[in-house]
Amino acid sequence: MNDFLPGLEGVAATKSAISFIDGEKGLLSYRGYPLETLAEHSSFEETTLLLLQGELPTAHELADFTEQLRSNYRIKYHIREMMRHFPATGHPMDMLQTAVSSLGMFYLGNECLTGSDACKDIHYVRNMTVNIIAQMAPLVAMWEHMRQGYDPIEPREDLSVAENLLYMFTGKEPDPLMAKIMDVCLILHAEHTLNASTFSALVAGSTLATPFSVISGAIGTLSGPLHGGANQKVVSMLKKIGSPDNVEQWVDDKLANKKVIWGMGHREYKVKDPRATILHKLVAELVKERGGSLDAMFETAMRLEAVCADRLGHKGVYPNVDFYSGILYSEMGIPEDQFTALFAVARSAGWLAHWREQISNNRIYRPTQIYIGSDVREYKPLAERS
Repeated sequence: MNDFLPGLEGVAATKSAISFIDGEKGLLSYRGYPLETLAEHSSFEETTLLLLQGELPTAHELADFTEQLRSNYRIKYHIREMMRHFPATGHPMDMLQTAVSSLGMFYLGNECLTGSDACKDIHYVRNMTVNIIAQMAPLVAMWEHMRQGYDPIEPREDLSVAENLLYMFTGKEPDPLMAKIMDVCLILHAEHTLNASTFSALVAGSTLATPFSVISGAIGTLSGPLHGGANQKVVSMLKKIGSPDNVEQWVDDKLANKKVIWGMGHREYKVKDPRATILHKLVAELVKERGGSLDAMFETAMRLEAVCADRLGHKGVYPNVDFYSGILYSEMGIPEDQFTALFAVARSAGWLAHWREQISNNRIYRPTQIYIGSDVREYKPLAERS
């Protein structure tokens, strides 16, 4: 067992019944349900409950869960006052990690995590799960106003997670199509097997850390540009390209210099990311709603996809979920530096599903290493060192 695989690529670190990827065929399923089916027929709330419980909920179960989420949208004023003292230049992911970590001080009951029968209390697990998922989106939306010096907009308990998120960002009744697009985006980002942030959640969870610490750690991992931060990079990239006419030369220059093309390629997929395919259709739906007109960013993105397919398709490099999600968020009026925070809002469902699965049959993670340092050496007193 002395083989070293950088990045643990191909190493099975856990068993899970939550989601499945077939990268050769471009398939992703949650609990056995194809993602395309859930994106078309489900909601973020129903999908979250599916991830958490393993089965599609009954109408009564979904209504009860939805009511629990909505009744927990409000953020305690202590946390709001703490956020007022954060620097206005702070990145939303830093804010979110700090705020979620602090939630643990306001929701007691962590003694559940101290014994060998950790978290057999289903009531505790359910309450902690609801508290975190319900408050992630309001925290993100609140920060958008607070960092500009304004009071945050109060949440509305008559709105879904997606609708309330848009409402708290804009203060306006959410446009139905935009609310639908946001809901689908949340579903698409909710879960994706054992990615870096989910692995971080598993490691933290295996120590019986509180769920707030588990999610805080996962948020920190997601913030990296090689993980959740890529959608922000995509929009910046498209703005830099500027026009569809510039795409071909831009791509050739990047490839010649072996530079990253953000939003292209995924370790798991050899074909187009199924999430990107769904988002592409949403872009088309939005274009149709607007009478067939395309803005420059949409046109540039589609031209970029076509050129990359020609240059890189034979290598299995196609758009991933980040390629189109940032464009859609921009159309909703959401600032670029908030994109990854929205990713975290959605992925909290998957993180908590994996946390629950981990603690149900827990063993602390303790991988080994291959030592490449010096052999045992004699210590020299400071005066004898040259």
